[in-house]
Amino acid sequence: MYIEEVIIDGFKSYSTRVTVGPFDRQFNAITGLNGSGKSNILDSICFVLGISNLTQVRVGNLSELVYKQGQAGVTKASVTVVFNNEDKQGSPVGYEMHDKIIITRQIVIGGRNRYLLNSHNVQQNQIQNLFHSVSLNVNNPHFLIMQGRITKVINMKPQETLSMIEEAAGTRMYENKKAGALKTLEKKQNKVDEINRLLSEEITPTLEKLQKERSNYMLWVSNNNEIERLERFCVAYEYVQFKNRLENKNQQLEEMEETLGQLVSAVKALIERDAAINKEVKQRTASRDKARSQELKKVEDEHNKLSKEMASSESKLKNKKAELESEKEHQKKSSSGMGDLKKQLAQKEGAFEKEKGKYEKLAQEDENTKKEIERAQWSMQALTAGMAEAPAPDAGEGRSMREQLLAAQTRLQEMQAEEKTKTMAISSLKERIHSSEQILGRSKQEHKRLAKERDAVETIIVEKKEQLEAANFDADGFARLQQAKRQAEAKATRAEGFAALMSDLS
Repeated sequence: MYIEEVIIDGFKSYSTRVTVGPFDRQFNAITGLNGSGKSNILDSICFVLGISNLTQVRVGNLSELVYKQGQAGVTKASVTVVFNNEDKQGSPVGYEMHDKIIITRQIVIGGRNRYLLNSHNVQQNQIQNLFHSVSLNVNNPHFLIMQGRITKVINMKPQETLSMIEEAAGTRMYENKKAGALKTLEKKQNKVDEINRLLSEEITPTLEKLQKERSNYMLWVSNNNEIERLERFCVAYEYVQFKNRLENKNQQLEEMEETLGQLVSAVKALIERDAAINKEVKQRTASRDKARSQELKKVEDEHNKLSKEMASSESKLKNKKAELESEKEHQKKSSSGMGDLKKQLAQKEGAFEKEKGKYEKLAQEDENTKKEIERAQWSMQALTAGMAEAPAPDAGEGRSMREQLLAAQTRLQEMQAEEKTKTMAISSLKERIHSSEQILGRSKQEHKRLAKERDAVETIIVEKKEQLEAANFDADGFARLQQAKRQAEAKATRAEGFAALMSDLS
């Protein structure tokens, strides 16, 4: 496999698409003036081969590989190398069917970088593996002998020369791969050791525990099956036992039914005997009642009549006593109220006499005042604005005659109003005394009437008691007859219930 041609577009000094080639299989030389781009062709080949040390292509970063770093309108650098792969013996592994292998690398301002292998996007490590398979390692320091390094190569020591030959022969690449493989093996061994540790410390104890639980579960299942089998035996045994007991109970039931038939026949005989006894009792009771019915009925009627009259008389007596008590209470209240009214009347009369004396005294004073007014009328106008005679020692400051006259008239009006009030109160008390005397008279009359009615009721009660004694009424005998009657009725009721029970049983 060798380079057939190189296509450069926007890479370093090549602003437009330029095709360099075809190249010879054995030897090629690129000539030109200084600055014409001879070294850039070699840099483009190293760029495609995946060089990692950018100082060998005289740049600091990938964006400097673009023509004028994108300032001239070119923002992408692309280099395509066409390899002739007609020699299948030197062909990369896996590409023997391709006569040409086209590898393209593109870089865009901003850091975007991609590889194309036969027009398909691939990863960088895939391209490196392809070149390593044909002993091409662009990152080998002696892969290219750049300008100024020929003298250094000539002056190398034997050990350095051997190292350069090994790298040129491609054996160093395999040593590097061997070292990488050993590191990978070491990592894998660490993983295996970790897995073994997990197996021994966690998984194996868990498996042993699960196996133990499985054995316990199997033992439980076998025991459970055995228990179910024994339970079936127990159920079968209990079934046989209950069946035998059922047969015995059926025999006992037949015997009890036979005994019950005998008891029923005996009960029927007793019922017939009881019916005969009841019939005889009824006949004797009827004959006895018939003998005593007329006399007993007469006595009962008389007794009921007297009881009703006695109850009516007693209720009337109670009502009259209650009315009498209420009238007595009312009379007491009226008497006490009349006493209070008399006391109040006496007090009012005393107050009236006092007020009357005051009134007479005030009338005398009023008469004197009128006389003084008549004497002082001739000088009233002169004295209206001035003062009267010198005031008395205990009268305070002196007042005018007009003021004294007004004060006397006001006092006279107040006394007249008070006199009217007292007169009206005395009239009201007299009316209340008169009404209380009328109520007291009516209460006395009602008391006399109730006393007469009470005496009449007591007389009626005495007469009724005498009539009962004259009729020779025996209260104890009457009570004994009623008790015997109730006992006979209860006995007849029990006999009827027993007969109904026997009929239900039959």
